[in-house]
Amino acid sequence: MFALGKKIGIDLGTTNTLVYVEGRGIVLNEPSVVAMDKNSGKIISIGSKAKEMLGRTPEEIIAVRPMKDGVIADYNIVQSMLKFFVNKVYGKWNFFPPYLMICIPSGGTSVEKRAVKNAAIATGAKKVFLIEEPKAAAIGANLDITQAEGNMIIDVGGGTTDIAVLSLGGIVVSESLRSGGDKMDEAISRYIRKQYNLALGEITVEHIKQKIGYAIFPPKNENIEVRGRDLTTGLPRKVRIYAEEICEALSQPLSLIIERTKMALEKTPPELAADIIEKGVVLTGGGSLLKNFACLIEKKIDVPAHLADDPLSCVAIGAGRALQSIDFLTHRKL
Repeated sequence: MFALGKKIGIDLGTTNTLVYVEGRGIVLNEPSVVAMDKNSGKIISIGSKAKEMLGRTPEEIIAVRPMKDGVIADYNIVQSMLKFFVNKVYGKWNFFPPYLMICIPSGGTSVEKRAVKNAAIATGAKKVFLIEEPKAAAIGANLDITQAEGNMIIDVGGGTTDIAVLSLGGIVVSESLRSGGDKMDEAISRYIRKQYNLALGEITVEHIKQKIGYAIFPPKNENIEVRGRDLTTGLPRKVRIYAEEICEALSQPLSLIIERTKMALEKTPPELAADIIEKGVVLTGGGSLLKNFACLIEKKIDVPAHLADDPLSCVAIGAGRALQSIDFLTHRKL
């Protein structure tokens, strides 16, 4: 189907953007953060360097996340960020522009889909395709979704969680919620603010989640020392936080994911449900790396669950691979 021009799959996430290039695999994994001059609007840096500035910039510089809950919050900034990332992995092109496959949440509106597609077209791509995130995640996790068998995927991203049952190359049942890793971070930050009267930065909260964050069965006495700003005195202060506390703080955002997973299973045809019980649920996305997340899923829905290999990269890998079978996988127009 394609003439000359590389095939590139992009997971344009709320937290991170990953890029897969045909024949090379994942070539870029950078934060979806842009630092810019507040007065002139000029972009200063994008990606990792911009993330380092979060919470550390002078008044005239702001570091922003142009993606919010899996959708575009600032079109112009996303367009610049996307162009920067594509140029970084593909270089300048004169004759053979790339083909792009961009991932979108399964619950995205037509307006949101059009915004993503237009931002991608503005990079100068030869052609742009869209693919729903759970479908891309399933392909990237090496599930054969082309057969008449049920496969269930839970993709927990930074801004969204997509839950889907797939069969014959399409999505049979899907649930999408605007909640993911970012909502987990917010829950941790809110808990510590309330319990310890301490304000923490984004990077510190993310560090807490990675180190002592458990979805279920937190070990006793596992803890970490964190530093923040006392909300009463305004002075720096340090406290010791325990894994059991963080597990409690995470219960609310995780309960939403469990609730939607149950809803998806209730709507799944019996034959496909039988396949899922046999195969289990596959977990992808950065949020699924939360310790004991698979154990929580198994306990709450009574179906086996396991992490995909390289869950962070599944969506981007699947988007790139999907370009090889574009005619089959886009038989239902996005």
